[in-house]
Amino acid sequence: MTRVLTQVFKTPDLRKKTVFTLGVIVLYRLGSHVPLPGVDYANVQKCVDEASGSGGLLGLANVFSGGALLQITLFALGILPYITASIILQLLTVVVPRLETLKKEGAAGQGKITQYTRYLTVGLALVQGTGLVATARSGALFPACRTAAGIVPDTSVLTAVVMVLSVTAGTACVMWLAELITERGIGNGMSLLIFVSIASTLPRALWAVKEQGEIADGWLSFGSVVLVGLVMVALVVFVEQGQRRIPVQYAKRMVGRRSYGGTATYIPLKVNQAGVVPVIFASSLLYIPALIAQFSHSDAGWAAWIMRNFVRGDHPFYVVAYFLLIVFFAFFYVAITFNAEEVAGNIRQAGGFVPGIRAGRPTAEYLGYVLNRLTWPGSLYLGLIALVPTVAFASLGGANQLTGTSILIIVSVGLETVKQINSQIEQHSYEGFLR
Repeated sequence: MTRVLTQVFKTPDLRKKTVFTLGVIVLYRLGSHVPLPGVDYANVQKCVDEASGSGGLLGLANVFSGGALLQITLFALGILPYITASIILQLLTVVVPRLETLKKEGAAGQGKITQYTRYLTVGLALVQGTGLVATARSGALFPACRTAAGIVPDTSVLTAVVMVLSVTAGTACVMWLAELITERGIGNGMSLLIFVSIASTLPRALWAVKEQGEIADGWLSFGSVVLVGLVMVALVVFVEQGQRRIPVQYAKRMVGRRSYGGTATYIPLKVNQAGVVPVIFASSLLYIPALIAQFSHSDAGWAAWIMRNFVRGDHPFYVVAYFLLIVFFAFFYVAITFNAEEVAGNIRQAGGFVPGIRAGRPTAEYLGYVLNRLTWPGSLYLGLIALVPTVAFASLGGANQLTGTSILIIVSVGLETVKQINSQIEQHSYEGFLR
């Protein structure tokens, strides 16, 4: 790592990209502390301090926004609308023929899909911003806080409209910052902003574990949480690097006097082919029943049962439902994003074949078979990573930001960023050699 950082700052192009990326990250964190107009910041701080020991319904969304959601700041929604819009467009690409055609058109088609993603992001920000403002005005954002009703003192329609437009503009600004990092920075802008948001909440969460601990002035709980975190990081690195390589050979063919083909390559299939998307899907789906029960203000048995069993992240009902949904969405997402028939067709069109497997449909069936067998351990790994640290941390001190999802995202983005930096260093070295 030290060698990579030294090479980055020795290379002028990479140094400029790194400094630019750090500048954008500073702007993003500054925007996460600018309160929305019409919000009583003193009351917000009182409610945030009272709610620091409980995850609440918006715990995961708050972690993704770097704590800005419960602070009701300009960047309260963070990058979440952009993530949701990207996932929706990716799923619609499989269903809508027009989007599938655009995907196959290369850079021009991808540009169109990116434009649609931006429009959808703004639309989702309007909807989610309206929900956030309505929740803050009603006091339901902090149900246990006595001053929650005074978070938005002015309940006029104009104030609500200004707040919704401000949070939507903040989301558009975050989307722009992410694209700037992708185009002019070190790349992977959306993931980097998520990484920064989650990492910014970790010091406070770790210190909360120490303060809530009772043995050895809290240092035993602190050390236990750090140890569990390190074990989870090692497991995530091990699994995320794991892949099944399907060998592919290309036959030789003569074109004039030249010989083409005759090479051997492979198709890398990751153990965790779905990434963190199934965890996000499962969290969002479990969030809906609790949200309906909270806003219904009903005293019926179903509402009480939901609020009793599906709000706490360490409740047995919640744990089982969360685990099963993660496994289901892992298979679902892999099935719609990896088209085995298309990959087999591309291999056959290029004159290649998998050794021992006939080209065409048998190759597609073989790829699907291998992918299904890989998805089983990958989905079980996702479920364990998402649940084991959450339950362990809750029992050791209730650090809500220290979830398996947070660890998975931080490590995955860190590995991907290091790979991108290494590839840019190698590319620069080759360019210097060619000169």
